Amino acid sequence: MKIICLNGWGGRLHEEVISYISAEAPDVLCLQEVVHSPATDAAWLTYRDGDHVLTQRANFFRDICKTLPDHVAIFCPAAQGVLWQDGTAVASQWGLATFVHRSYPIIGQAQGFVHKTYSPDGYGDHPRSRSAHAVRLYDDIRKRPVSITHMHGLRDMRGKMDTPERAAQARKLLALSRQVSERQDIRVLCGDFNVEPDSETLAILKGTGLTELVTARGFASTRTAQYKKPGKFADYMLVSPENAVQRFEVVYAPEVSDHCPLLLQL
Repeated sequence: MKIICLNGWGGRLHEEVISYISAEAPDVLCLQEVVHSPATDAAWLTYRDGDHVLTQRANFFRDICKTLPDHVAIFCPAAQGVLWQDGTAVASQWGLATFVHRSYPIIGQAQGFVHKTYSPDGYGDHPRSRSAHAVRLYDDIRKRPVSITHMHGLRDMRGKMDTPERAAQARKLLALSRQVSERQDIRVLCGDFNVEPDSETLAILKGTGLTELVTARGFASTRTAQYKKPGKFADYMLVSPENAVQRFEVVYAPEVSDHCPLLLQL
């Protein structure tokens, strides 16, 4: 089973990310920063938050659905706000999505929030609502269940330091995972956690017997050259048991986002 976890950056590197996902054809894709604007057929929209202006792929979720037509696609919105097409406001949902190849039965799933709750009338003040999604699959070839849970950790404008809110979201992520996983499962927790390697968040997760693969296997960053700020870690993947891992890689090339894809082969 091939699992890829990626913060897709709203599809800003559209051609690159579509080409990469098409070529890799993961069995499971855990994708964060997904834009879903069903009211428009525009290709691109603009996100505006003060001086923070970003080009967003208007229907990034639909784009990935077309790229992975043999996958079950599940979109988990965190908020609905406004993107802009020139001077016209367009309602747009923002969140994360999970894509599972149809050859893997989904035998359990849970969707919830690790910070705040759904915001229907705007993206809200920082730190904003954050959703998470868990799926339990059955691998019929190897005769084993696999539970996969991912989130997009909250963004605190002060930085990536430990906070009570981040500790709470780590515990909520674990609780969501436990809703679908059972003792015999291979467990995978992943996502853009927005924390440093020595964070309380990772300590809480590792305290349950999960092995964090990014730093444990010597990778020095999960960011690409597209990211211009200090701090080179954001994305993590944790697994139990570790001996289920056949291959793990932080993918530095091609660059498909300001985050690197995390690729796990079980």
